[in-house]
Amino acid sequence: MIAWTDLSHRLDPRAPRIALFPPPTFATVAEMPVDPMTVSRMDMVVHTGTHVDAPCHFVPGAESIDEIDLSRLTGEGVVCRVDAGEDEVYGIDSLLDRALVRRGDIVVLDTGWWRHAGTALYARHPSLSVELAQWLVDRGVSMVAVDTGTPDLPVPLRADGFTWPVHLVLLGAGVLIAEHLTNLGSLSGQRVELMLAPLNIRGSDGAPVRAVGRPLT
Repeated sequence: MIAWTDLSHRLDPRAPRIALFPPPTFATVAEMPVDPMTVSRMDMVVHTGTHVDAPCHFVPGAESIDEIDLSRLTGEGVVCRVDAGEDEVYGIDSLLDRALVRRGDIVVLDTGWWRHAGTALYARHPSLSVELAQWLVDRGVSMVAVDTGTPDLPVPLRADGFTWPVHLVLLGAGVLIAEHLTNLGSLSGQRVELMLAPLNIRGSDGAPVRAVGRPLT
């Protein structure tokens, strides 16, 4: 049996997040031996750390996270190497393994930016072009996962009136988005088996996820 690789950031106060969101907080509300049990509490935006965006995040009346069929959160896919740099908007030609993409895939885009998590450079990540987002929709992929905080432009590059066009193209077509994946090195450039299991939160626009992957045999 091939071992699974954990593709999720650990949830703690340093978990990666878009600067617009407050940091998560964690507290111990009961602790042994003073109390009969240990109980922890967390308070966080659901788009903190490794997570999945539901279509209703940007599409009014669309599916919430608890309404997504599990078949769209698990299955085969590809960890596609991306040739792109700081602040770059990349297109189809930057996907080095695009020939491996098949209908129904979960496509993980490995820019290598996961290695910069926790640094100032992480906020100046590469992002998808709208044309690439539409290319992925046209190929019938089920999910696009990125190793950055968003598939759209980094926050420092957004002009007034920014509309999150990549989110709208993907989620508007029912293609799920996963963000802040990490630890992709051993799977990069390969077809893989993936599981991204978000918390089953009623009516939510997203949820934290434990993402794991392993090479297909």
